[in-house]
Amino acid sequence: MKDIPPVAVVTGASRGAGRGIAAALVADGWRVYLTGRTVRDPGDGGIAVKVDHRDDDAVAQLFKRVDEENGGLDLLVNNAAAISDELVNPKPFWEKALELADVLDVGLRSAYVASWHAAPLLVGRGRGLIAFTSSPGSVCYMHGPAYGAQKAGVDKMAADMAVDFRDTGVATVSIWMGILLTERFRAAFGGHPEALAKTAEHAETPEFTGHVINALYRDPDLAQLSGRTVIGAEIAQRYGLTDEDGRQPPSHREMMGDPREPSAVVVR
Repeated sequence: MKDIPPVAVVTGASRGAGRGIAAALVADGWRVYLTGRTVRDPGDGGIAVKVDHRDDDAVAQLFKRVDEENGGLDLLVNNAAAISDELVNPKPFWEKALELADVLDVGLRSAYVASWHAAPLLVGRGRGLIAFTSSPGSVCYMHGPAYGAQKAGVDKMAADMAVDFRDTGVATVSIWMGILLTERFRAAFGGHPEALAKTAEHAETPEFTGHVINALYRDPDLAQLSGRTVIGAEIAQRYGLTDEDGRQPPSHREMMGDPREPSAVVVR
């Protein structure tokens, strides 16, 4: 009898980090639902679903479909985020477009909404994982206060949701990704392959995070990491994972700062 693959939802997966994470999970044997405002062919094993994460009803329908087609869910990757083209503009926040605050809606609130719908499906399985994609921007100044607040918010969300998931078999982890070699990032080096190769030494592919998430899910000791913010490059070393061409992406902890440790205090 053929093994039934575990089921994942990866939000914001039409491009960039989400698309790479989804592709890696498919390669690792998952059945993956990819969401995005635009739908692209996800390749074998992927199921593209057009979802605007500003629309709570559309999100509800997504998880209803996942449950009807699979009888539950094993993994949710909260990656969807509204990222403005002005993100890297060095001006102070009040001189940049107000739309940069959209990341607090699609990026923070949307992660809560997706997790709210996913939680019963994960708990019903008796084991599951919610992974949030994050960055050192949660503790250092990076791209301005809206971006930083969103990253700090998902780190805290992972910590607090772990409290509610205690004794259910469901874990939550927020993962700091490094410099990502997305299609857009690579295109910025057009005509300068040597410069790209040098930068790549300090970067990681989006697929790398997907393989890290897969290893986390399959770790029998996953509960020990629940609620934590972890650095993907460091977790990869724990599992003996490397990136393309056998590279070991570096941790930027020393340069960017340490993930915050959640307090053990619980106030109901």
